[in-house]
Amino acid sequence: MTTLFTASRRQLQRGFTLIELMVVLVIIGVLAALIVPNVLDRADDARVTAARTDVNNLMQALKLYRLDNQRYPTAEQGLQALVARPSAGPAPANWKPYLERLPNDPWGRPYQFLNPGIKGEIDVMSYGADGQPGGEGKDADIGSWQ
Repeated sequence: MTTLFTASRRQLQRGFTLIELMVVLVIIGVLAALIVPNVLDRADDARVTAARTDVNNLMQALKLYRLDNQRYPTAEQGLQALVARPSAGPAPANWKPYLERLPNDPWGRPYQFLNPGIKGEIDVMSYGADGQPGGEGKDADIGSWQ
């Protein structure tokens, strides 16, 4: 009877020791330290790729605008001319909507439009994560010239 009582008491007191829990937490911490930086870099890469795709789409819409109207929108008309008929001159003769809406860059800021451009006839760009011209890495400008 004593052995039966001792065996059932041991089953009730089963659990993890403090050292076992600490070992598991250290292993989880090491894995997190190795994996998290790689995952964060992927988010920045995805934003840059999304910005490049948006810039290419805006350039295609601007080329269609030019085919229909024989000129690009002026700097004053800006990218808004792709969504709404420009009220500022010169008025486009064959305007139609080229985009449903203007996207913001992946960092939440509007894309920049220059006519005349600095690196091409026109430039469409995002200033990157920092929102300032220039920069390197995730802060680098992403433009239609790339």
